[in-house]
Amino acid sequence: MSYFHHLSFINYCGHARSLIVRYNKGDMSNNKHNIKRVVITVHPKMSGVDDQAQQVSDFLQNLGITVEICNTANCDLPQKLADGEVDLMIALGGDGTMLRAGHLTSPHAIPLLGINMGRFGFLMQLGRDEWQQYLPRLVSGDFEIENRMMLKAEHWRADKLMASFQVLNEVVVCRGQVVRPIRIRAEVDGYTLASYVADGLIASTPTGSTAYAMAVGGPIMPPELRNILIVPVAPHLSMDQAVILPAGACVNFYPSSDHQAVMSIDGHAPVSLKNEDRVAIMASENQVKFVVFQDPGYFYRNLSHYMEQNPSIGGLK
Repeated sequence: MSYFHHLSFINYCGHARSLIVRYNKGDMSNNKHNIKRVVITVHPKMSGVDDQAQQVSDFLQNLGITVEICNTANCDLPQKLADGEVDLMIALGGDGTMLRAGHLTSPHAIPLLGINMGRFGFLMQLGRDEWQQYLPRLVSGDFEIENRMMLKAEHWRADKLMASFQVLNEVVVCRGQVVRPIRIRAEVDGYTLASYVADGLIASTPTGSTAYAMAVGGPIMPPELRNILIVPVAPHLSMDQAVILPAGACVNFYPSSDHQAVMSIDGHAPVSLKNEDRVAIMASENQVKFVVFQDPGYFYRNLSHYMEQNPSIGGLK
């Protein structure tokens, strides 16, 4: 089966739209990276992660790799990446750590490997007991790169661009502290998709389909796809179905409410919105390069394992 990829021309977001060309399933690329310099990023507040990071560092150094350990809040880290001082990043923690690492590496096309120290680890390639088995393969170049789609979200107030964000999981426009639904009008390529009365509206990447979008009943999408997923949160007498759009689509959300609406990017602190502010969402020019050791079917094989981790069915102790 093949999917579709998109190339540029002007769209309703005022940005590059897309011509449709063939897109091969997987978006996997052969590894051509020579790994000599690795930075290990850790969550600054996660218990036990520093000791584990030191063990990974010592292991890699014994294999001839130069290693530095930083936390994701290190203010010098973005400059090191921009200056080409890092060949690969290892994120040691949970999915939140992986999201922060993805935001750091994506502008510079630096490969990213996740080692899970958290609970679910949807975004992580290796478990905490697996890394010794796989890191020699990393050093020898025996891995592939899975290119994960990102979104770009822009906050507009009238004709003024207030802020622009890169998105790995999802953009959420939702109610603030007042526990009442808000109205959100959604447009696709300049045409009205639906007007929602709901707690919120999610625009997700395929990677993010296993995050908030899944929690509110959205479909699970293979991470190698290039699509934009729209899912309402607790819709009231509104369209309650998810909508899957091609990567070349431009989506606009217009919130309207008599109380505060907010926007959140990948679970970060909310941004306040005013009535008729516009949140423009489109495919980003950036992507996150996930290091993959397993064949492309690993995602499907792991789904049942992840579902069994649901604390409501006793998967977590």
